[in-house]
Amino acid sequence: MAIGSISAERFWDLEKPIPPIQIATNINIVSMQRKTDVLVEVPFALTIVYNPSIAQISLKGTAQTKGEKTEIDNIIKDYEDKKPPPQIVVQSISNLVFLESILISRTLNIPPPIPLPQIGEPPKQGNKPADRDYSA
Repeated sequence: MAIGSISAERFWDLEKPIPPIQIATNINIVSMQRKTDVLVEVPFALTIVYNPSIAQISLKGTAQTKGEKTEIDNIIKDYEDKKPPPQIVVQSISNLVFLESILISRTLNIPPPIPLPQIGEPPKQGNKPADRDYSA
């Protein structure tokens, strides 16, 4: 897998605090091109848009999928029939581009384009359910 194009820009002033945001991500499989009987190239594009418009990130590249001739035939046939690509191809591309986009977001000093875990308040001591017995 190789990334051939990276475009990223921060629009928000560094002095201003970043407000609550929504992040829209879009991964497109541009095409599938058979290179040999056992190899398919899969060009892809990732676009990440922040709302409000604090930044944007765009990555373009190509993934290669190797397999047996029958597997590659099925992948190409499914693509020509407008069926979704195999999950393993999409997952592999997603893993790479999201990792790269996290590194880019760190460089731009913007929130990463993945949801961060929410840590809630711990339960208060003494608020136990009313006299329930769960013993056997």
